[in-house]
Amino acid sequence: MMKKVHLDYAVGTPVDPRVIEVMVSFLRDKWGNPFSVHSSGREAMGDLEESRKKIADLINCKGEEIIFTSGATEANNLALKGVAIKMRKKGKHIITSRIEHPSILEPCEILEKMGFKITYLPVDKYGIVNTEKLERAIREETTLVSIMYANNEIGTIEPIKEIGEITREKNIYFHTDAVATAGKIPIDVEKEHIDLLTFSSNDIYGPKGVGALYIKKGTKIEPLLHGGGQERHYRAGTENLPGIVGFAKAAEIAKNEMENEAEYLLKLRDRLIDETLSKIKYSFLNGHPEKRLPNNANIRFLFIEGESLILNLDFENIEVAAGSACTSRELEPSHVLTAIGIPPEEAHGSLQITMGRWTKKEDIDHFLEVLPDIVARLRLMSPLTPEDLREELL
Repeated sequence: MMKKVHLDYAVGTPVDPRVIEVMVSFLRDKWGNPFSVHSSGREAMGDLEESRKKIADLINCKGEEIIFTSGATEANNLALKGVAIKMRKKGKHIITSRIEHPSILEPCEILEKMGFKITYLPVDKYGIVNTEKLERAIREETTLVSIMYANNEIGTIEPIKEIGEITREKNIYFHTDAVATAGKIPIDVEKEHIDLLTFSSNDIYGPKGVGALYIKKGTKIEPLLHGGGQERHYRAGTENLPGIVGFAKAAEIAKNEMENEAEYLLKLRDRLIDETLSKIKYSFLNGHPEKRLPNNANIRFLFIEGESLILNLDFENIEVAAGSACTSRELEPSHVLTAIGIPPEEAHGSLQITMGRWTKKEDIDHFLEVLPDIVARLRLMSPLTPEDLREELL
């Protein structure tokens, strides 16, 4: 049986064995509730706060500014709805972009139904928000700007520091969804003037079901979940301590190993992109060629469908994606690709390839070996393939 080649790290990363090792004792032996006043509870509270500090170190904030959630979706909802509701007397206008994750775009739709006004900024052909357009979009009643740090599909990194400078000058809160970014490139919420930041455990080799929202001290935000007063009253509910401890260990590893890991993945990514584009006619890179995450390659192939490519690669034990895992079962083309100007028929022919901690050179070798034949075979079957290209492939 051929070894499985996993090139879909954007969907969620495997849990690092070092993380599992830390979590086991909390699942087996340390069952105390941090809100209990007896010794087991006090010990659990100490572990909770220590984990908070380790996670805060990844983005250069204070431990008390980290609020744990069930994942990135909840954190994004808390950031948008929480600020919008709390600040509604000041104004009911929010700015975001057209390429955000559904856990941003759908809460924005809900807020619109509640009477809020949302400005959806366009992006250029690489997926980058124009900061001048952003500044012009700000109104007197604007309370929040939410722009993702880097796009989860095409890997393009946004001008976060410039956006933070604009919002700080205008006295507007700035939230960024950094799920695709945290642990891959350095983030500094202080230097980049970020007020709220979303990230999650299962995107940095930690367990699923736990995420975090950084809330800068002094930020006004309304809780979505009410009850026991946990998480400094920002998010009620007993904390998932085993998951949080695993998240903290994953964050600690990411901080220590990020630089070397990024350098390693960058070489694999660039080789994959360069050889694919040179070997296969009518293939194109989606997203910015340089301002992109070190582990992301998003490539479109004309005259074929991405789903057929995915299935054929899967037969070769290679796992890739067509877009965000949250929308990959939808029949509509990726909203990110159409937002950067790619026609729907071309967007459907795109592959999202994401590498990670355990990607080997041999994995990329195998991908590059089988991909050209698969593309050629599918193009021969496609009625969209031009006759001159068909003759070349025969």
